[in-house]
Amino acid sequence: MLGSLPSFARLVAELSKLPGVGGKTAARLAFHLLRTTDSDVEALADALLDMKRKVRFCSRCFHIAEEELCQICSDPGRESQRLCIVQEPQDLLAIERSHAYRGLYHVLHGALSPLDGIGPEDLKIPQLLQRLQDEQIEEVMLATNFTVEGEATALYLAKLCKEQGAKVTRLAHGIPSGSDLEYIDAGTVQQAVSGRREL
Repeated sequence: MLGSLPSFARLVAELSKLPGVGGKTAARLAFHLLRTTDSDVEALADALLDMKRKVRFCSRCFHIAEEELCQICSDPGRESQRLCIVQEPQDLLAIERSHAYRGLYHVLHGALSPLDGIGPEDLKIPQLLQRLQDEQIEEVMLATNFTVEGEATALYLAKLCKEQGAKVTRLAHGIPSGSDLEYIDAGTVQQAVSGRREL
């Protein structure tokens, strides 16, 4: 039926490409956009284009930024001797919401997954090792997700970081196994950060 409305069908198809958005949700969003004002749709389109033009990844930690360095890496008040390693930028935001950590970060952009063909060279691990050589990092806090891939990544990184002379800790298991940090409430993340253990 949508085939007779090519512009609507195209929008539904494009919205369906977003993570977590299936065909029904995409159609619901398209109908919402159809009912909204032209200025609201133009504002959304402009925000999308503006984000694509301006937002990049920090050259130091690989979090999102509009400058070469993100706001966290640019902040002289952060504890520069502590480094928290997370899988995705969303995980960094979850830890920041807890207000339990004031150090720096390193975003891997994924986790090791040999079955999916994702090895160390596919993540920001070489850049992490360079940071450990260049910066005075005393503690590395591993905050990868508590999934099979996240645990394997944490074990792999623990060995590498110890070889560089850093103390290695892991978030406490107050976070349920198989969960993503992005979806955990701030209080639970705060407890996990406070109760981290050395590996």
